[in-house]
Amino acid sequence: MIELTKDGDLWIAKINRPDKANSVTEAMLTELAEIAEAAVKARAFILTGEGNVFSAGADLDEARAGLALSPVWERLSRAIAALPGMSIAALNGTLAGGSMGMALACDMRIAVPSAKFFYPVMKLGFLPQPSDPGRMAALIGPARAKLILMGGQKILADEAFAFGLIDRIVDPAALMDEARALAADTLAAKPEIAQGIKDLCR
Repeated sequence: MIELTKDGDLWIAKINRPDKANSVTEAMLTELAEIAEAAVKARAFILTGEGNVFSAGADLDEARAGLALSPVWERLSRAIAALPGMSIAALNGTLAGGSMGMALACDMRIAVPSAKFFYPVMKLGFLPQPSDPGRMAALIGPARAKLILMGGQKILADEAFAFGLIDRIVDPAALMDEARALAADTLAAKPEIAQGIKDLCR
């Protein structure tokens, strides 16, 4: 249910469980974490989903069984954040719950106009994954992060763009082409220069 495509130094990981709104199991998260850890060998990494939803978050049955508290979420977001090359979340649709963390860990996020963003863990009785609030607040400010995490608000793509939660709204037919275009200069650059720019931007 995770597809990995390698196009030279560009790696593309796709969540492919559209019949379940691309909700993720522990096995899927572990596979994604292993891919992201291995992607230190890549120079650009794109994360996307199949169908009309990027990911609805944790598989409900597994969430009830303890997945919501699993350290694998942090393992995945930490691996993405540590990548030396450019990482791009190409959000083909709605992004919800704990799956927000993997997108927040990317260097940039592009999304289709129909995408919605929400993270309803508080009303489900859980804390967010530890690094997610800080990454979200760094992008959109503490008050807007609380709007999503404590206010339970569902943010539409236009508002997400205005907040800075996403960096560009893209026609669905052009989403992957746009992601590839954003990665092109990094793929063409010397790895140490790309890494150096990324370090300076932190």
